[in-house]
Amino acid sequence: MPTDAATSGPGARDPGSAAPTIAMVAGEASGDQLGAHLIPALKQRFPTARFVGVGGSRMQTEGFEPWHDIGALSVMGFAEVLRHLPRLLGLRRQLTRRLLELKPDVFIGIDAPDFNLGLEHKLKQAGIPVAHYVSPSIWAWRENRAEKIGRSADRVLCLFPMEPPIYAQHGIDARFVGHPLAQRFPMVSDRNAAREALGLPQDQPILAVLPGSRPSEIERLGHIFLEAAGRVRQTMPDLKVIVPAANERCRAMLEHMATRLPGPAPTFLDGQSHQAMQAADIVLLASGTATLEAMLVKRPMVVGYRVAPASYRIARMLRMLKTDIYALPNILARADNPQAPLPVPELMQDDCTAEKLADATLALFDDPQRRGDIVATFERLHRSLQGDAPPDHPAGPAADAVADLIPFD
Repeated sequence: MPTDAATSGPGARDPGSAAPTIAMVAGEASGDQLGAHLIPALKQRFPTARFVGVGGSRMQTEGFEPWHDIGALSVMGFAEVLRHLPRLLGLRRQLTRRLLELKPDVFIGIDAPDFNLGLEHKLKQAGIPVAHYVSPSIWAWRENRAEKIGRSADRVLCLFPMEPPIYAQHGIDARFVGHPLAQRFPMVSDRNAAREALGLPQDQPILAVLPGSRPSEIERLGHIFLEAAGRVRQTMPDLKVIVPAANERCRAMLEHMATRLPGPAPTFLDGQSHQAMQAADIVLLASGTATLEAMLVKRPMVVGYRVAPASYRIARMLRMLKTDIYALPNILARADNPQAPLPVPELMQDDCTAEKLADATLALFDDPQRRGDIVATFERLHRSLQGDAPPDHPAGPAADAVADLIPFD
């Protein structure tokens, strides 16, 4: 076990006798997964610690005591948030009262900034140490969000190495703790094994198409991406197209769209997006977390995305966005070297057309040297995201950063 502020230094506790109460509120399945990795790492430092708050089944498996299930916070989309707003505000008030009465040794808000930051602000004002785990995308949005987070949390745990310097400009304590996905994916993925597992041919070029994981994204992007794949196949008749669908509803929507397009239908998969990426030579996908996963799999990719035109115009008019780069691999590459060429072709908004997506995909298939350069860049970025976390304890740096906040007897 690494030596840290929980086990050494002035006023340090004996971790064998320390029994802190650690409160956590996680939003979404990704937050549940982060919490589930963090809890055992904190137990190494505080074996008798009590963990309470809002979490899902993974956290509960690690001994977390749920006051509410994570489903209470899992609300997506502007309209859905508005519909549930009175309930969410009531839940936050209830949690605030309960936590102020409990006075935990530390509070950890895991993602869900729209819900957690208001809660964190009240707890911090009451003198309860607060950590916010997973920085919002301050490198994409106006930096006043960083100041808001600083008013709410004593420390921000960042998944990307370029984030702490941004917070430092505002005098905010932020620590890069490594990205959990960077530990989960091997440095070299086995394409042949993935194809065998999915029953795919070993000797054909394969394009994986991922037009989003939500029905709203499928409605906007599904037809464009499927048409783009069809255009690529017209030039490459031996191309195999695979489409991993996030759930049954998304699969039904995509299959229906495919029937309205000429040519043979793609091969649809139920989930299995990581295996689909590993099996592919190139990935055509919507902007989002999936671009990071494709980078960690080391697959060259083409990224596209569209939002509602009115939403895009409003964001631009209000200057809410401060970047013209959207794909995470490109953001990481430029943060590492501002002059670096972008490894991932991006086609956003009006440029996100079937024709342009197909042309960019074909350009990658036709250029093995470029594909090799992209893979080398992805390997370097993968190593940078691992940070100092040992492979067998990926949440160790995050646990250190939290343990350092727990007041000592």
